[in-house]
Order: sequence, then structure tokens, then C-alpha cells
Amino acid sequence: MKNFKRTLITSALPYANGPVHIGHLAGVYVPADIYARYLRLKGEEVAFIGGSDEHGVPITLKAKKEGITPQDVVDKYHGMIKDSFEKFGISFDVYSRTSAKIHHETASEIFKTLHDKGAFIEQTSEQFFDEEAKQFLADRYITGTCPKCNYEKAYGDQCESCGSTLNATDLIDPKSVLSGNKPVMRQTKHWFLPLDQYEPWLREWILEEHKEWKPNVYGQCKSWIDGGLNPRAVTRDLDWGIPVPVEGGEGKVLYVWFDAPIGYISATKEWTPDWTKWWKDPETKLVHFIGKDNIVFHCIIFPVVLKAEGSYILPENVPANEFLNLEGDKISTSRNWAVWLHEYLEDFPGKEDVLKYTLTANAPETKDNDFTWKDFQTRNNSELVAIFGNFVNRALVLTDKYYDGIVPEAGELTEYDQQTLNEIGNLKKEVEKSIDTYHFREGLKSAMELARLGNKYLADMEPWKVVKTDPERVKTIMNTALQITANLTIVFEPFLPFTTDKLRGFMNFEKLDWHQLGRTDLIKGGHKIKTPELLFEKIEDEAIQAQVDKLLATKKVNELEQAEVNPPKDNIEYEDFAKLDIRIGTIIAAEKVAKTKKLLKLTIDTGIDKRTVVSGIAEYFEPEKIIGQQVSILVNLAPKILKGIESQGMILMAENGDGALVFVTAENKIKEGSEIR
Repeated sequence: MKNFKRTLITSALPYANGPVHIGHLAGVYVPADIYARYLRLKGEEVAFIGGSDEHGVPITLKAKKEGITPQDVVDKYHGMIKDSFEKFGISFDVYSRTSAKIHHETASEIFKTLHDKGAFIEQTSEQFFDEEAKQFLADRYITGTCPKCNYEKAYGDQCESCGSTLNATDLIDPKSVLSGNKPVMRQTKHWFLPLDQYEPWLREWILEEHKEWKPNVYGQCKSWIDGGLNPRAVTRDLDWGIPVPVEGGEGKVLYVWFDAPIGYISATKEWTPDWTKWWKDPETKLVHFIGKDNIVFHCIIFPVVLKAEGSYILPENVPANEFLNLEGDKISTSRNWAVWLHEYLEDFPGKEDVLKYTLTANAPETKDNDFTWKDFQTRNNSELVAIFGNFVNRALVLTDKYYDGIVPEAGELTEYDQQTLNEIGNLKKEVEKSIDTYHFREGLKSAMELARLGNKYLADMEPWKVVKTDPERVKTIMNTALQITANLTIVFEPFLPFTTDKLRGFMNFEKLDWHQLGRTDLIKGGHKIKTPELLFEKIEDEAIQAQVDKLLATKKVNELEQAEVNPPKDNIEYEDFAKLDIRIGTIIAAEKVAKTKKLLKLTIDTGIDKRTVVSGIAEYFEPEKIIGQQVSILVNLAPKILKGIESQGMILMAENGDGALVFVTAENKIKEGSEIR
């Protein structure tokens, strides 16, 4: 493995159309901060770069909805995000923004360099145009019916119901978000990055040279490369963003996916005039911390941009995390189903590290994971308070009680004393191995083992009893306990910086560096510690219930809004309804469709025949539990191929306010083939 002189850490740029929530923290910012603090503690040269992503369609949509400018939107949320990060202790060296002048200049310069080198392909294609709004429509400005699952509110780039990636032209009955009208097709010219030309290089660089990348990252990259890469547009027709800086680019901006990663470079420029050593010196190790939805951009597309430019280093690792859910449901900013960082900081003042601990201990490193308020409370009360805090409190209180806060000199160590102290060095190696390989959850677990070790040592030694029979022996016991306590200020520094700062205050000494971890003479005899206080405090049921009630209220609002956002559709004539042949059928077989999360392949006895129907209900029903279920089925719907399966009809489902699906059928079992009129 190559040794580097310095490490450049970037964290995904949060989108400046809303606050930061715990999903962002668990997936990106907490692990990135742990890594940065760890390397700094080791005395290494580190740059930790962050900033807000401030371009793109969602911001223009939010501005239109609120009747303000896109700049107003990003100014509001950039300030909120930056303030929350600072208060939470995310230790960026710089936190910039993509609306900054230096970013516009940097992104434009890189685009022009690639353009002048002939790295782009110019293509004229047909794109949707809103004649009333008089503008071309980006994918998110178009909605329609998904051709794969019939969801009626799919976007032009993705169906949020079945998860399918779409082209806007795939949508059935497309409509403009701006006017509600059906758009027309018009020709427009754009520049494309020919990813297909870099396929051999990507296969070598990723699949051969970076097999050490996390399986979820490596696997997604392999899937994309094996599936064949296509040219990807780097410009779009929009008026919010970085203007295309070449002839013919009037009325167009750089695609946000192209300009946002360049924000890491421009932020570094903003931070230091010596930025080139961080981005152009092969002795610099570049590590991107991102969520799984950004893997393709950071492992394939952005590296191709850097490779095409020719003078920049490439990422050495991209330790992407999976997603964090909330109380069993996906975090959703549009549904306000989230724990917002700025609200947490208000509701739990002084408990920044409790959230960091919980998110790290439950990090979605290899699979999606779930945050619950009950687990948050348990982590605090049963681990931070009962293990870490309990040991520290006993060690300091007993020292204060027996020796007026003066650290006693250790006498001769017993074999058990020595074994206990030796274990600190072993745990140091385990923590280092975990952090060096981006397994922060395991690293935290090993760090907590040191607190457990201290608790066990005091419980085994029972100094409160020994002091009555062998007071000299107690000096050695307490000295050993205090050496463990001093080591805790080091091992937890990357994970719980507010806590270790507080603990150092109790111990009355300055910050120690990582290389001192494992030493057993960190605190000298005769040193005076301060009057101890509690390191952590219990979180009561009432505080947790308040958070649960807040989420329940959010769910209730969502249910009410769901009812409001589904108004009756336009009137139709009876003849239109009469064309629908809806009958009662019975599911006689069901199985999941391979490589999908939402689709079930159903065999239905319609009374007319036995036919196959592909239905997007897999998230709500287990296949084996719905056999025998009667359904209402539209039998004269034109057949459609879904995932290679011919679907011969569609079953009718009702959607609850919370989005759950319910079968629509007769109250009592009736004969298959019975018509619904």
C-alpha cells in the first residue's frame, strides 16, 4: 500500500434546498469527521473540505413555489447548514458554496479546458419544451405516468414509486410542472462527456486496481461498467447555474452533476493559495465520503472528468455508506419525515456527542440501517452513562475522596494490573485497523471496550473495600484506573470530541496525541485533578416521547395532506367508464420478480382464464400470504412487458394516507369472473 504525505478528505455537498438531517450525518459527515480528527490526532497533514451544492432544478422549483429567487433559497439554507455543522462539531477546514465566484470560475475553467481538448461530444437532440413558459424543460420539470408501474406522478428522470430510471420521453401523458400543459418536442444542442470511451480505463482503474473498495461501492461500479456506459450530458437548458462558457452556450448552464464535485476543488482554492499540492501532487491521498446515491458520480463520472483534464489526482478510496431510515420508514424531506440537525441541537443542548455516538454505533456501513428514538435513549443510558460515564465518575470521585484529587503514585503492579494496562495497547491496534479501513462502527466499539475494561477492573479490585485493609494497594489501583481514564481522552477524541474536551477539563491536562495512546504514565503522581462532575446524564422517557409525538404529528399531517393532494380527476363520459372490464379474480400463485424491490408476479384466476399480472405491491405484501386473496382486476388492459414478463391486466388497489396499499375487493368471497359495474 502506497504511503502518502497528506490526505485530502471531501464530503458530499449537501443540497441547499433544506436543512441537514440525521441521514446526511450518518451517511457522510460523521464518518468523514471521525477520519479527519483521527488523522490530525496522529499529526498527519489533512484537509477536510465541505460546502453547499446550490445549483439544479429542485432549487428553482422551491424558489418558484415560495415566490422568491433561487439565490434567496440557497442563501437561507447554506447559512442554516453551515451553522448546524459548526455547532455539531463537524471540523471542516473550509465550508464553501457553489454559488461563490471562485467556484463559477473554477468550473468554467475546467469545462473550457475539456472543450478545447475536444473531450466533449456536441449533439443536437429533441427535448421537451413548454410553449407557454417558453423554455426547455429539465427532467424534474416534467411529470407523467411511469411506463413500468403506472405511477402517475413519476418524474422525467426517475419513478419514485418503483425506483426505475427513466428518460422524460418514456413518460405516458407528460405534463410540464411550470404550466401543467403537455410539452412539445424541440431541437436543442448540448455537450456530452463520452463515458463509453473511458470504459477500458475505468475497468482497469477500478475493477483491477481498487478491489479493496467497500463491496457496495465496488459492486455498483462493476454493475455500471459491465452494463455499458453511454455519453452523458454536461450542459442543460436552464437559467440557474454556471453559464456554459463557450460559443453556442447562450441560455445553457453546466449540469449540476458536472459542476458540484468541482466544488471540492474551488473550496480548496478558497481555503489556501497552495491548493495545487492538494489536488495535483500524487503524494496526496484523496478520499471522498458520500452516500450510496452518489457512488456513480464520484467513482465513474467525476474521475473521468479529472482524467480527461489530465493534471488532477484521482480518488484513492470512496467509502460510501448506505441509507439510514427513521423509525422503520425512509427519511423523506418532502414528507418532513426526518430528524433535523438544527432542531436536535435545540431540543438536546449539550448532547452533540450522544447523537454522534448513536449514529456511529448504528452506522449504515454495509446495509441500510434504522434510527429509532428508543435506541438513541438506550445507547445513552445503557452505554454512555452506565459504562463510559460510570467508570470515569468512579475513578475521579474515589480519587477525590481518598486523596483530595491528588493522583497517587503507583506501587508494585500485580500481574492483573499489568494485563489490564497491556490491553490498552491491544485496543489501540484494533481501533487503528478499523478507522484505517473506514469501519468506524467497529472502531467505536473497540474504543468503548476500553471503558468496559476500566469498569471491570474497578469492579474486580473493589478499592472501596481494599482501602480498609490495604490502603497502599489502593494507590496502585487508583493510579491504574486514572491511566485508563487518561487514555480514554485520546481514543474517543475522533468519535466524541465534546466529551473528551470535557473529560480533559476534569483531568486538568491538555490534549494528548494519538501516539501516546497505550502509555501507562500519561498522568503523573502528584497531579491535581479537578472536582469531578457527571460526564453524561440520563435521558428521560418524557424527552423521548416528545420526539416520538413530533413524528406521529408529522405522519398525521402527511395523511391529511395526502387526502388534499389527490383531488378528483377530470370528468369522463359514461362510455369511457363502460370500456373498462373489471372483474373479481383470485390470486393462485405469487412470487417476487428478480432484481426488483417492488414487483410481484401474480397468477390470477379471472373466471375467464388464468393470467399473469405484474404488480408493484411487493413492499406491502409477502407472496405466500396473499395466495387465495380475491382482487379486482382490469382484464381488458393492453398487455405490457415489465422486466421481461408480459403483464396481462392490472389489479385495483386503494392507497392509505400513509402510502400503504390495500386490496379493493368484495366484502364476501364471490365467484371469479363476476363483473364490477
